[in-house]
Amino acid sequence: MILYHGSDVRVAAPKLLKNQRTLDFGKGFYMTSDLDQATKWAKRTAARLRRTEAFVSVYRADDEELSQLRVLRFHNPDVYWLRFVVANRTGRTLDEDWDVVAGPVADDQTATAIDLFLDGNYDEEETIRRLLPQRLKDQYAFKTEEALALLRYEEAIKL
Repeated sequence: MILYHGSDVRVAAPKLLKNQRTLDFGKGFYMTSDLDQATKWAKRTAARLRRTEAFVSVYRADDEELSQLRVLRFHNPDVYWLRFVVANRTGRTLDEDWDVVAGPVADDQTATAIDLFLDGNYDEEETIRRLLPQRLKDQYAFKTEEALALLRYEEAIKL
């Protein structure tokens, strides 16, 4: 499997950071299998940090090796995915006993629906109904050193 990480710097040796923003799947090193998504992340990160350069770092991960880890995979934006994302985004992490968490990205397209859910305007079912028609990209959060050790750095693409 090929995975991409978008940033304002080349990341040849991924690390788990102690302090991170509240992200969909909690603390971890985030990647996607979609080059366009990683490119957007890289440009957004560079702009947020007021950097002039952006990069997409490319990694290879062996599916067989990954299958030996504790992997939580959300195939679709369902109620369990919604609860997991909302818990992480609000600082109430549900379960950190995973090496890798994979599933849809709660991105700009989903922010309105999730915000309306958090404000009590939508229930879980209505929120999911509004998310399903969207073509959400995937994301992978590698959450442990054991998981990061399986990544093989290939290259960095300067944007």
